[in-house]
Amino acid sequence: MEKLKSLREKTGAGMVDCKNALTEAGGDIDKAVDILRKKGIAKANKRGDRETSEGIIKIAVDEQSKNGYIMEINAETDFVVLSEKFQEFANKVLKLIIDKKPQEKEQLMSLSLDNLTIQETIDNLSGVIGEKLDIKRFSILSSNGTVAGYTHLGGKIGVLVAVDKIIDKELLVDLAMQIAATDPRYITSDQVPTDELDKEREIYTEQLKKEGKPESIIAKILEGKINKYYGEVCLVDQEYIKDDSKKIKDLLGDVKIESFVRYSL
Repeated sequence: MEKLKSLREKTGAGMVDCKNALTEAGGDIDKAVDILRKKGIAKANKRGDRETSEGIIKIAVDEQSKNGYIMEINAETDFVVLSEKFQEFANKVLKLIIDKKPQEKEQLMSLSLDNLTIQETIDNLSGVIGEKLDIKRFSILSSNGTVAGYTHLGGKIGVLVAVDKIIDKELLVDLAMQIAATDPRYITSDQVPTDELDKEREIYTEQLKKEGKPESIIAKILEGKINKYYGEVCLVDQEYIKDDSKKIKDLLGDVKIESFVRYSL
């Protein structure tokens, strides 16, 4: 096992390839490295240290619009991300997330795909492609109301959003587009941490004092600035991107946004 571990660390090749190479080399690690290199499997020897700065975000929503799935998977170059092998693998992993519903990344990596674990499959594919690959993150969003998803810029941004009622799917996709475009941090203003608000108030107060505003009107101006801040960071307080005469809360009426997930590369 130590030789197998050492060979994997040296070459970045998958477990199965390393086992076969060690057998062929009679247990000689250096010969096994040469075998893997000749096969093109060990061409990215220090792959583990590389940055996976490119990638794609995949989403799926079930037919009932009750469950949504989002995943970010990365490689080193856009060339690999657009390749058929990478896209096929990404789609298989997303389907596995849908079928098995893992709760965390470690659990996902141990699931079986084509008789190998996801981790082993990544190692093998990484050896074939010659780049480091990584499943960075995934989320599952479920609701008794409605779930919708949206991807933008060819999978560079992905969003899932859930509301508490059954509503028109087109409207909810528009809401997902809003989240993709504006990147809100909170749903409602009461979710903004007190210390964050205190910091904003302090900054605005200092700005107003430097502008020479009299103390008697600072409080009123401050209230307006905080409301504007809410309009930037809180989804329901934002202006609707398709009609800036409306806010998101006006658009939704009594429908409540339960949660949302936004990934971006």
